[in-house]
Amino acid sequence: MMSLRARRRAINAFNLTMAVLTTVFGVFWLAWILWTTFSHGIGAIHLSLFTQDTPPPGSAGGGLRNAFVGSLMLLALALAIGVPIGVLAGTWLAEFAARRKLGGMVRFLNDILLSAPSIVIGLFTYSIVVGPSGHFSMFAGGVALSLILIPVVVRTTDEMLRLVPGALREAAIALGTPYWRLVMRITWKAAAPGILTGVLLGIARISGETAPLLFTALNNQFWSTNLWRPIANLPVVIFQFAMSPYENWQKMAWAGAFVAIAFILLLSIISRLILRRGVHRT
Repeated sequence: MMSLRARRRAINAFNLTMAVLTTVFGVFWLAWILWTTFSHGIGAIHLSLFTQDTPPPGSAGGGLRNAFVGSLMLLALALAIGVPIGVLAGTWLAEFAARRKLGGMVRFLNDILLSAPSIVIGLFTYSIVVGPSGHFSMFAGGVALSLILIPVVVRTTDEMLRLVPGALREAAIALGTPYWRLVMRITWKAAAPGILTGVLLGIARISGETAPLLFTALNNQFWSTNLWRPIANLPVVIFQFAMSPYENWQKMAWAGAFVAIAFILLLSIISRLILRRGVHRT
């Protein structure tokens, strides 16, 4: 009969082997996706991709300039709406509602919103913005993306502020510092790298969302920066071009996907560096 020590070692070896195999399985598919995007997209990268607008069906040439600019404008609008709300809500949870039942309820609801399907967010924004206004718009797209960004920023801000040592708060209060100034000058400053990392990760998440934009910003073949009109954006353009029968559109879809992945990878690297620098400072 196997001894207890031998059985534990066997169970440990089995669990370790399964963990390694599942990790290899996940990394394999990730590497395959990255390689496929790179191999198809790198050949379609050219200067006109960033200097010309999306072409009409069946035509040669063209680029994705309007889609790139439209996506950046949507991200800027989502940040302008979502970051202040998310940071202030996370600050309230960590600093003023840490031990209240209402704070726990808000955290629970925020976690639900954090995992809500993006298409539901898009449909909700359609009903409250697009429907009453009667048309798609960049503003509606920014609102939809901000609703996806807010829970990420709330969760990150809450967690980072709760990691700030309580001794800092006690020392500031002992010196007579008002609590609002304590939050702004001490806890926000101490948690700033983590909060910024959460914002960057939130940007990486919303930059590839397609379903909410189909219900809100839709698309625009032409150059437009009108806040109240449909606007071109990279995720929807990739979706439409990849599904089209035109070879030129399909190549630009791969190029756009490659640029999007490179952008997300860059944001992830920057967030890691900021978080590591913040940890070393503390």
